[in-house]
Amino acid sequence: MAHTLRVERTYEAPARAVFDAWTSPEVMRRWWHAGDASWETRVAEADLRVGGVYRVTMRAPGGAEYTARGDYTVVDPPRRLAFHWTWDGDDPNETLIDVEFIERDGATTVVLTQSGLSSASSKEGHTGGWQEALENLSHELEA
Repeated sequence: MAHTLRVERTYEAPARAVFDAWTSPEVMRRWWHAGDASWETRVAEADLRVGGVYRVTMRAPGGAEYTARGDYTVVDPPRRLAFHWTWDGDDPNETLIDVEFIERDGATTVVLTQSGLSSASSKEGHTGGWQEALENLSHELEA
């Protein structure tokens, strides 16, 4: 049975700025990791077009690296971004991530849905990781 997660976060920034933070490799390197400032995003690549590929490599404080990659299925700036997500290594399960950017009164709500997760524990782990990454994004947008 496949599992789906949904995470929502509102930022005091216009949708274009939030969308750009999701798609600019330079900016992605500053926030796209599942941990606090002791983590880093060592690699961020994005070929922002339907069928284009992206790759992110996150490094934990102890040096362990985690790489995710996939291809974009929807690129609709600044409203929506969707892409396949596959971890390199032990978890070959491909999921689909759909990110909506909903702007209202100068603030933008990001609604992230990840479908096709293989287990409840995978859903739980990904939920925590996305919550941490979205917290990092809030610091990036405030800078």
